[in-house]
Amino acid sequence: MLRRTDASLDPAYGARSANPAERLAVPVGQVFGSIAGLWLCYFLFITLRSVLIDGTDLVEMGIRRLVVVAAGVLVTLVAWLVLRPFDRRSLAVKIPAALLVMLPAALALAMINQAVFAPIDQQILSQNPHPSNVGIRHDTAGNLLVDLPDPPGLTPDQVTRLQRQLTEASIWRQTTDIAISRYFLLLAWAALYFALVNAEQARVAERREGEHRRAAKAAELRSLRYQINPHFLFNTLNSLSSLVMTGRTEAAERMIQTLASFYRQGLSEDPTSDHPLAAEIELQQDYLAIEAVRFPERLRLEVVVPDDLANRPVPGMILQPLVENAVKYGVARSSSPVTITIAAKSEFGRLVLSVADNGPIAAPSEHGFGIGLANVRDRLRARFGDEAILTSGPIPGGYRTELRIPQNG
Repeated sequence: MLRRTDASLDPAYGARSANPAERLAVPVGQVFGSIAGLWLCYFLFITLRSVLIDGTDLVEMGIRRLVVVAAGVLVTLVAWLVLRPFDRRSLAVKIPAALLVMLPAALALAMINQAVFAPIDQQILSQNPHPSNVGIRHDTAGNLLVDLPDPPGLTPDQVTRLQRQLTEASIWRQTTDIAISRYFLLLAWAALYFALVNAEQARVAERREGEHRRAAKAAELRSLRYQINPHFLFNTLNSLSSLVMTGRTEAAERMIQTLASFYRQGLSEDPTSDHPLAAEIELQQDYLAIEAVRFPERLRLEVVVPDDLANRPVPGMILQPLVENAVKYGVARSSSPVTITIAAKSEFGRLVLSVADNGPIAAPSEHGFGIGLANVRDRLRARFGDEAILTSGPIPGGYRTELRIPQNG
């Protein structure tokens, strides 16, 4: 475990895992809302057209249009239930399905439209003194159109016969015209529905991809965190072995007790979770208490953490390799007292953590990027992406490693 300067850290760490049981279906509320919105717009536009062009009774015609719109909503819902099994199929299958399904739906709406407005026809014919001379029909919007026969010089029988033929032809023509207009209206809704399906599928796919990415990051964090455990234990057991070999049994016993306490507090928590900065400082104090058994006259500790930063969340044991570095390269190589300083401050929207010591500086050939700093770098990269920065290097009178991470509280 050696020390050196490191700068950039990249990719991002995802948030909480998504629900794995995602459904690909468009929510029923969205479907009903799109259908209701389509037919409401149709009703408003047709009513506005009637106000501007037609002079018929707006109240009665409005009621009948509402009936037609209600039928349109119901027929579209039925068409949706038929189209729904095609949600997961390709567009090459969805388009023919929509073309086929919407054809009988459009014919049904045209027949309903004719039936709803038929009483208006009869009412106008009964009020006309010469009904045989008048042709009554509807346009695609349900508006009434009155035709007078031409030329006027026909006998009554000829007029009646001609009127009957025109009426029968007009009914089929009206039905066909209305069916065609409803057909394209329903196809427009089908296109909207398929767009909603594609958007939902894209959202679910993106969420699943994010879930897999977060799971991979969580596994990486666990692996990196667990890497600290044997590394720390190995160093501690080496220290314990030195105490036993030199006959310092009481010091060895105190180290074992402190080690048990340290493991109970620090290494039993979730390896991917954060904990308050104050808890992280307490863990490092316990660790240095273990090392103080080896270096009772040389190891000094100074903690500089403002009260308002004590509860800021930090990754668990993120300072552990840095403190180990300070002991290994600062305290262990010095014959005089060495102070390890753990400090925290808030700067430019980031939490700045540092571990420094005033021990001897290692030779340039000994500087490298060992297990400890590499672990910290990788954990920061997995947790914060390029929003975190790690720097490590000599300073006047000692050595310092500094972490800059986003403030989350």
